Amino acid sequence: MNDAVLSAATAVLVRNWRGRHTVPAGGLYPHQWSWDSAFIAIGLRHLSPRRAQQELDSLFSAQWADGRLPQIVFDPTRDDYSPGAKFWRSDRIPGSPPVSTAGLVQPPNHAWATLLVHESNPSESRRRRFLGRAYPSLVAWHQYLHSRRRSPETGLAAVVHPWESGLDNSPYWDSPLENVAGSFGDDVPRPDLEHADATERPSNREYGKYLYLAARYRDANCDDSAAACPFRVEDPAFNAIWARSELALAGIAEELGIAPAYDHRQRSRDITEALESLWDEELGTYVARDAITGDLQKYRTVSGLIPLLLPEIRRGDELDALLRGPHFELGTSCLVPSHDLLAPTFDSSRYWRGPSWFNTAWLLVEALTGRGAGAEARALASSMAELAVLNDFPEYVDPHTGEPHGTRIFSWTAALCLDLQTRLIDGE
Repeated sequence: MNDAVLSAATAVLVRNWRGRHTVPAGGLYPHQWSWDSAFIAIGLRHLSPRRAQQELDSLFSAQWADGRLPQIVFDPTRDDYSPGAKFWRSDRIPGSPPVSTAGLVQPPNHAWATLLVHESNPSESRRRRFLGRAYPSLVAWHQYLHSRRRSPETGLAAVVHPWESGLDNSPYWDSPLENVAGSFGDDVPRPDLEHADATERPSNREYGKYLYLAARYRDANCDDSAAACPFRVEDPAFNAIWARSELALAGIAEELGIAPAYDHRQRSRDITEALESLWDEELGTYVARDAITGDLQKYRTVSGLIPLLLPEIRRGDELDALLRGPHFELGTSCLVPSHDLLAPTFDSSRYWRGPSWFNTAWLLVEALTGRGAGAEARALASSMAELAVLNDFPEYVDPHTGEPHGTRIFSWTAALCLDLQTRLIDGE
């Protein structure tokens, strides 16, 4: 299986490479996506550290003047994705880069990926001055989150659109979306349904809200003020990944031998502490909070498990118990379900409302490893590789049966399985 995983994963990444970056999938996702590229670079570093650096350099070159790293960098030769470059019209928005991008962002896993890429070949990284170029971009990105998205009252960053969380149609967003009065209308373009069944994707009603929010944000020149953002939610995974990447930024500054732009480790501790305001004692997990109403979104989702990544998280034992218990069934389920197996809102095939994803499984492998659960981490990594190879590297799978859903030949599935196979399974 080892050689099969490595050769098949490599073939996916070669197929989806576009000269300076990797697309998530050639049909459904033909552009560069932000947190996808960071996950992809983590796998690419085992094949070509220089190509992994290029993956991240390409994204950093599309950074906005305010520091944000955009959700999507558009390929000007492709016009078969919605909402695309014509929708966003980023060239009309002050502070946007010379290339066409979306105005939204995605979870900040980039500093973590940058440090891992450097560590895969430090001499090549130093020769190309990779960290020296990346650090100012990453600092600007994290300062954008701190100054523009963080609430002074809670200390947590908010997403202003479900897409920014990466967990697009999680049950977390149901109530906050209901509170958004507008909608894009009935004529909702859905080119995604040419590549995946409607039962596997967000509904037309959800897409109507998504496009309305995106258009309103665009028309406000992607301003992060309350007036431009009727959707504003604090998500545990987004903030946990931010805290984990602050630790990586500290490591980058140390590797460069420079004084850090600010105390990255203290900021990571501050975010970790702030996450406690999202703890729900009844559910035994972290949950999202509607930053407009203050209401906690009382669902068990994989997002609430991601704070396990943080070494100083207070509720690690409770999350361990939840992960192993009947709601997520680690070791029995295929990977880790995106939503509570026992919840009435669970759907085994629809996007982030139940299916298991490879990127969140990778994050939890890292969490388990950090907590000393090496055997369970390796078992989860092995099941990722097996499901990926057997099912042509799917986007996500049914947590009960392992049946593949979404698109295939998916880049982060290949990259993260390659990473774990090389580093954790073969490296035992």
